[in-house]
Amino acid sequence: MSRSAGSQQGSYGKWTVSSSEDESEDQPTSSTSASKVKTRVSPPPLYPCSDARKESYKRKSNPLKFEEIPGKEPSPAKRLKTEGEDSGWRLSSSEDESQPEKTVKSERGGTSCKMEVPKLQKESRHSPAAHDKYRTPSDPQDPWDVLQSGEPFSFYLTKVTGIKPKYNTGALHIKDILSPLFGTLVSSVQFNYCIDVTWLVKQYPEEFRSKPLLIVHGEKQESKARLHEDAHPYENVRLCQARLDMAFGTHHTKMMLLLYEEGLRVVIYTSNLIRDDWHQKTQGIWLSPLYPRLPEGSSSLAGESVTNFRADLVAYLASYNSPSLKEWMDIIKQHDLSETRVYLVGSTPGRFQGYDKEKWGHFRVRKILREKGSPITGVESWPVIGQFSSIGSMGSDQSKWLHSEFSESLKTLGKGVKTLPRSEKPLQLIYPSVDNVRTSLEGYPAGGSLPYGLQTAQKQPWLHSYFHKWKAETSGRSRAMPHIKTYMRVSPDCQELAWFLVTSANLSKAAWGSLEKNGAQLFIRSYELGVLFLPSAFDLPSGTFQVKLNIFSSKKDSSGTFPVPFDLPPERYTGKDRPWVWNIPYVNAPDSHGNIWCPS
Repeated sequence: MSRSAGSQQGSYGKWTVSSSEDESEDQPTSSTSASKVKTRVSPPPLYPCSDARKESYKRKSNPLKFEEIPGKEPSPAKRLKTEGEDSGWRLSSSEDESQPEKTVKSERGGTSCKMEVPKLQKESRHSPAAHDKYRTPSDPQDPWDVLQSGEPFSFYLTKVTGIKPKYNTGALHIKDILSPLFGTLVSSVQFNYCIDVTWLVKQYPEEFRSKPLLIVHGEKQESKARLHEDAHPYENVRLCQARLDMAFGTHHTKMMLLLYEEGLRVVIYTSNLIRDDWHQKTQGIWLSPLYPRLPEGSSSLAGESVTNFRADLVAYLASYNSPSLKEWMDIIKQHDLSETRVYLVGSTPGRFQGYDKEKWGHFRVRKILREKGSPITGVESWPVIGQFSSIGSMGSDQSKWLHSEFSESLKTLGKGVKTLPRSEKPLQLIYPSVDNVRTSLEGYPAGGSLPYGLQTAQKQPWLHSYFHKWKAETSGRSRAMPHIKTYMRVSPDCQELAWFLVTSANLSKAAWGSLEKNGAQLFIRSYELGVLFLPSAFDLPSGTFQVKLNIFSSKKDSSGTFPVPFDLPPERYTGKDRPWVWNIPYVNAPDSHGNIWCPS
C-alpha cells in the first residue's frame, strides 16, 4: 500500500503527516473515514498542542526500545527524489511503510517496532509525580547577578536540566522571572500558544498565585473548552481568546506583562507555557528594564523610547481588539519605557496595504533596517542566518517567497546599499538534523517541538540544500534542542553582527506574511512577536555588534559584544544528514535513551 501526503491510515493505526505549530497553509489535512478502518485513539496530553507535541508525549510515556537483529544486513534506504546530492534529504520509501498489523518497518528494513497505544492517565495535581514535575534546576547565583550578566542587551537563555552548572550561569527559568526579587506583583498577563494552566500557576511564587492573571490564547472548540476547564479551579485566572479569522493561523506570540507595585516589566521569549519547554530545550528571553510609573499629569509623549517601543507595543495590543487588553494598553501608557533599546517586531492576522503593510511581519523588519540600520562597507556579501524550530510551505522553488520577498527584507540595511542578484545572496538556515535530535538530552521525543511535517517537506526538497546543523558546543547546549528562533546578519568571518532578532516566528509565510495583489498587499495568518537589536540603538559608532563566541566565558567583554546562542560559522549538512521530520519512523539507531521513534 502506498501512502500519499495527508492523513494516512494503516493496519497499525492513524498516521497524520502534516501538523505544525504554524506551517500548514495550503490545505487542511483530511482523514480516512473511521468507519472504513478501525483506528486507535490515545488519550490527549494534559494540555492542547500540536500533533507533534502529542506524539512526543506518548513516546515519553510509553517508550519503544531499540532492538537489533543479529546477523541481519540492513538494506540500503530508498531515497526521495531531490534536486541535488547535497540536499541532505532522505525518507522512508512508501513501499516500506505497509506492514503487518501493529508494526512499522524501518527505512533500512533491519528493525521493526510494535505500535502499542500507551495507557495514559491524567496526572493528579496533588500526586508525588506532579510535585516532581514542577521542580526546576537549582542555581546558586544571585538573581541580580544574572540580570547584570545580561546587560546591556538583557538577552538570556533558559536554564537546562542535565548540563554542567557553568552553562546555566546567567540563564533564567520562568520561576526566576516571576520571582518576588524582580518586583512585588500586582497582576500579570501571559500571551502564548501552548498552555498548561496548572503548571503555569505553580511557577508563580506562592504569595502571587492569587493575583489577577489574564491568559491570551488562540484555542478554539474542544481545545478551548479544555483550557477553560483547566482554568476553572483558579478564581483569579481569566481567559482572552485571540481573534483568528485566517485559516491555519495560530496565536504564536509568547510574552508576559508583569505589573508590580514598583513598576512594569515586559518579557518577550520563545517558550510555550508547558514544563517541557523550560526543561531541556534552548530558548531565548528578552527581559525589559523595570519601567517606573510616570508622574501624574505627564505629557502623552513622555516615557517613549528612541525605538518607539511603547507606541508599537500599544499598537500590537490594539490589534487584538479586546476590552481586557485595553486595560493593559492604558497601564503601559502610564509607565516610562524610555530606557528600551530594542525594536518591537510583531505579526498580527490580516491583509495590510499602504502604510499598514510596513507595520507587521517581514516588512516591519525591512522598514526598521532601512530607516535605522547603519550602512556597512561590503555588507552586501554578509550572509543572513535564520534559525528556527518549524518550517512552513515556501513554494515550488526559492523564488516564490524565500528570496523574492523574505530575503529581500532581511537583506535591507540603511538606504542606498547595493543589492546583489538573488542567486548570489548568501542565506544559511539552521534546523536540527535527525542526528541532532537522536543524540539530544531528550532523545527522539525532542522532535515533538520540531514539527516539520512530511507533507510540507516533500513539496520543497530544494530548501534542504540551505540547511545547517544545530551546534552550540561553546554554550554547552548542543544537546538541548532549540525551540528558540533567531535571525541575524553576520560578517563572513563571523566576528561582527549588523543586527540580531529573537522572535516567536518560525520560517513560514503564516508567521512573516506574504505579498498579494502584485506586491500591494501583505497577508499574515498568525500572531508573532520578537525584538530586534540594532547597534545604533546601543550607541555603537562602529555600526556593528562584536560576536561573543563563548557566551559563558568568564572573560569580561566590551558592552558591544553580543551573545549569539549557537556556534559560528554554521556547519552545513553533509550528504548523510537529514532534516528532522516528525511524522516518519526512525528505528535504525537508538536515541540517547535507547529508544526508537514510531509515530502513530
